[in-house]
Amino acid sequence: MNNEAMFLLIHGARIIDPSQGIDQVGDLLIVEGKIAQVGRAILSGQLSEWTKKKMETLDATGLIVCPGFIDIHCHLREPGFENKETIATGTKAAAIGGFVAVCCMPNTDPPLDNAAVVDWVKRKASKDGVVAVFPIGCITKNRKGEELTDFAELTEAGVVGFSDDGAPVMNSQLMRRALEHSRTLGLPIIDHCEDKALSAGGIINEGRMSDKLRLKGIPAAAEEVMVARDLILAKLTRAKLHIAHVSTKGSMELIRRAKEETIPVTSEVTPHHLTLTETQITSGPPHKSLNPNAKVNPPLRTVEDVNALIEGLKEGVIDAIATDHAPHTSADKNCGLEAAAFGISGFETALGCLLSLVHQGKLSLVQLISKLTHEPAKIIARNNELGTLKIGVPANITLLDPDLEWVVNSHNFVSKGKNTPYEGYRFRGKIMATIANSKLVHIDDSLVIKQSNAAI
Repeated sequence: MNNEAMFLLIHGARIIDPSQGIDQVGDLLIVEGKIAQVGRAILSGQLSEWTKKKMETLDATGLIVCPGFIDIHCHLREPGFENKETIATGTKAAAIGGFVAVCCMPNTDPPLDNAAVVDWVKRKASKDGVVAVFPIGCITKNRKGEELTDFAELTEAGVVGFSDDGAPVMNSQLMRRALEHSRTLGLPIIDHCEDKALSAGGIINEGRMSDKLRLKGIPAAAEEVMVARDLILAKLTRAKLHIAHVSTKGSMELIRRAKEETIPVTSEVTPHHLTLTETQITSGPPHKSLNPNAKVNPPLRTVEDVNALIEGLKEGVIDAIATDHAPHTSADKNCGLEAAAFGISGFETALGCLLSLVHQGKLSLVQLISKLTHEPAKIIARNNELGTLKIGVPANITLLDPDLEWVVNSHNFVSKGKNTPYEGYRFRGKIMATIANSKLVHIDDSLVIKQSNAAI
């Protein structure tokens, strides 16, 4: 199809747009790459002859059409770790996962701590990326936690927030200053909350499983202590704080109380922290008892934590779902559990595992879509262009089949990272097409787009 000036009628879908409260069966019309009409059936007689000559149609009966997914926390690894992922492979994997925009973390080499590196990433993404890439800048120079970066310079370069992801700012005075600087610029501080003294040497969640396996654990307190500190500092500074990958019931309750006090905080949770528990670490292949692909930081927690996080999503305590896509090489993971890198390759399995919550009645489809679209768009202040099907905005759209079953096979991943704990899982629900910035960047082989000159 012609991606330069998209003229497309998506016909007969269930259209869900939480940003506008839309949930109905109907049609969606794209004219010259922009959303022109949403909702009721669109008849051929309503279109101009010029439009009809260019129009293509897609029969989306039985499918869901919604705003394109937005991932506010991922690792594209470039520059510096191209053996793990590149902007090209990462954004292609994101498109397969239904994402039209991703926010990349700054733990690259060199890190995104100055305008020159941010500019390089943006140019590379413009050349190689198939979905929008929004860089996140470092809080401190070289992510060392010693000296703040130039927030104004990074903002001018186009970052959407600041984070030392994976290297939390341990110095409370420095974090206070970071929040104060970010407040003047209107961008969030995105914090990986971990007290490194409490988590040092930890491999999995501290508790019955770590005791049983005689492995050093990472206690829930390592996360919760830092969540509490940062919430106190956000209250003091009135700056925007975003808590990354919340994993414990205690953290969720701290955020709940902070929101009740109108502290300016948002938070995210990952698909794996919503669908897996600490027991996953024992699901390795037959010749191995432990599964390094289930090693992630923060670690997979308990059933009680998982249930609390789901409730937090439903209640609006947790604002968004983000993959924390962390691709690694086979060598990074297949080296024994203790030496294995933390992280899960998450773009291509996100929808499948999340829809299990919908099919089990734990979350509604509208709630799920909101946490992947409208709400993350608000966090990065892109809700006027992303996360919505409003008339006149460029087409950023995800089409999904909520019932189509498929089996996870990491050998088929487009991402270089094959490190998934969902290997062999049978999921119900699949991305069928992704339109990013008015371009068709992914379509399932079963879908057919037709030229339409006949009556609709």
